[in-house]
Amino acid sequence: MDLHFGDSKPTDEERAAVDALLGPPESSWEGADRSDADLRWARGGREARERRDLLLPGLHAINDRVGWISEGALGYLCRRLTVPPAEAYGVATFYSMFSVKPRPATVLHVCTDLACAAAGAADLCAGVEARLGLGSGVAVERSPCLGLCERAPAALVIRAGEESSARHGGPPCSSEAESLGEFEDEALQAERGSGGGAPGVGNGKGRRGRPPHRATAVIAPATLDTAVVAATTPGAAPDEPPASAAVPQAGQDGLILLRRVGVVDPADLDDYRAHGGYTALRRAFAIGPAAVIREVTDAGLVGRGGAAFPTGRKWQATASQPDHPHYLVCNADESEPGTFKDRLVMEGDPYALVEAMTVAAYAVGAHHGYLYLRGEYPRALHRMEHAIGQARARGLLGDDVLGQGYAFDIEIRRGAGAYICGEETALFNSIEGYRGEPRSKPPFPVEKGLFGKPTAENNVETLVNVLPILTMGAQAYAAIGTPGSTGPKLYCVSGSVDRPGIYELPFGATLGELLESAGVRERLRAVLLGGAAGGFVRPDELDIPLTFEGTRQAGTTLGSGVVMAFDDTVELPRLLLRIAEFFRDESCGQCVPCRVGTVRQEEALHRIVERAGAEAAGDIALLREVGRAMRDASICGLGQTAWNAVESAIDRLGAYE
Repeated sequence: MDLHFGDSKPTDEERAAVDALLGPPESSWEGADRSDADLRWARGGREARERRDLLLPGLHAINDRVGWISEGALGYLCRRLTVPPAEAYGVATFYSMFSVKPRPATVLHVCTDLACAAAGAADLCAGVEARLGLGSGVAVERSPCLGLCERAPAALVIRAGEESSARHGGPPCSSEAESLGEFEDEALQAERGSGGGAPGVGNGKGRRGRPPHRATAVIAPATLDTAVVAATTPGAAPDEPPASAAVPQAGQDGLILLRRVGVVDPADLDDYRAHGGYTALRRAFAIGPAAVIREVTDAGLVGRGGAAFPTGRKWQATASQPDHPHYLVCNADESEPGTFKDRLVMEGDPYALVEAMTVAAYAVGAHHGYLYLRGEYPRALHRMEHAIGQARARGLLGDDVLGQGYAFDIEIRRGAGAYICGEETALFNSIEGYRGEPRSKPPFPVEKGLFGKPTAENNVETLVNVLPILTMGAQAYAAIGTPGSTGPKLYCVSGSVDRPGIYELPFGATLGELLESAGVRERLRAVLLGGAAGGFVRPDELDIPLTFEGTRQAGTTLGSGVVMAFDDTVELPRLLLRIAEFFRDESCGQCVPCRVGTVRQEEALHRIVERAGAEAAGDIALLREVGRAMRDASICGLGQTAWNAVESAIDRLGAYE
């Protein structure tokens, strides 16, 4: 079957954006300016189709350069990759950061999610929209959580067509005194923007790209004036604070996962190694892959993304698969409202993640790793690009890691604004160039994951826990926390507290102890555990132990570690409505229970706010029925948990009484 393309042509700028990623076209079929004689057949069609995984980077390249994706640009990218235009359109419209309609090159994303909503985001949005009306050259978009909850309310400026700015409102060095370009060496300059695989590593899918052709600025906490100035005046955004500013415990004794944040320069590989870096990888090479998996299993490490699946079992299942190649995927697409711990690790201790990914890949027999990083995290992106480039230049990634004869490299893939891509199989589809929709299981990812091959997928926090397991030993690690929940845990604390940020505590500490450390304010109304997919607890339930088994026994969830406090100034019905709006917007629409249920949930909550008495009681009964259907029949965790927070607010808080 022939692919049918429209008559629209790409502009020179759009063509240049695609060619910068893929190289110049080789035939008229791919869009080269040649005779039409070769349009009846495609040279290298199979090879082009095998590059389908470059569709998402290609869409980023166009969007970064122009600010939106035109029909001509999309058609040219489809020709280059031999992708049906209808499928590519479905991918482009799946992500909130892309636009297939003309818009200004500058886009101001203003967060309207839970922490920012409680901090006055509605008034900020209204003010910004009034000041930046038609003709301002700035598009204002209300955004889901930007992962900046400790500095709410937050905004992000993305300016297409400009060279990538290293500052992002502040330099990436821990000293906050130099720009990225000032400390990059020549080797990194050659590698920037890629995370691509070294020659001979993996299956050849990894390719070096180009730096994002865009400028970004983070404004948090944002005011009307700072947001407008940052959007209208390039380079005028205030400097971002160092990553350590979001870690109130930074520099304290006894920290394990956060011990280097604020102490080590995140740009300096030698500084990282001087503070224990690469000790874990050397031990991994000394004891071998099987022993690494045994250590992780004996330590009792479970996934920190919310599912709490035993990491050692996942790694063992992947390593034992006879099909090759194996892949490692790090899920850094934390999009749960209220979650920002992985961002802080990548910004404050990026080499730890590079080392941890290398250890994990060695254990499962993978030679190529993918770091799927949130598109809304510009500073984390630059920090990880720099760390990967430095590690590659120093022989810590590539064909011969640490001279041990083991080949491994990491490729960064940017997300583009889709909460559902936090689900592992949706993430695989996204990397492969398809819509980020979850797959049915079985088969499980350890059998058929990325590109249909055995894949181990873990989030950032899970992976960096592997380093202390190897340096202190499984037994010592397992002695931290409780028998059912071992090791340290990172908590994202925001809302009505004096010291919001990331806190590290051993499992077993109580919710009250954590909130006391963060300086919880008076007149506490409720605490949301686990984010939008979690549940509310009352102020008289602060003795809940923060363990997987403790929260489960209390009828709630620990989730990814979100702890969001709300005082009595926050309108709880409005908060619940925002949660319902979030799930409706983020549902991929693949399965009926979630696609329809999230809509019905939002509609019912709107009616409840407007009604009272018996009519509201009827809608609450409807909510329960819809919630049960979503929980029992949805294909993935999004639909299965979309009712959790609303249910807990009704049952535990008496939200509509």
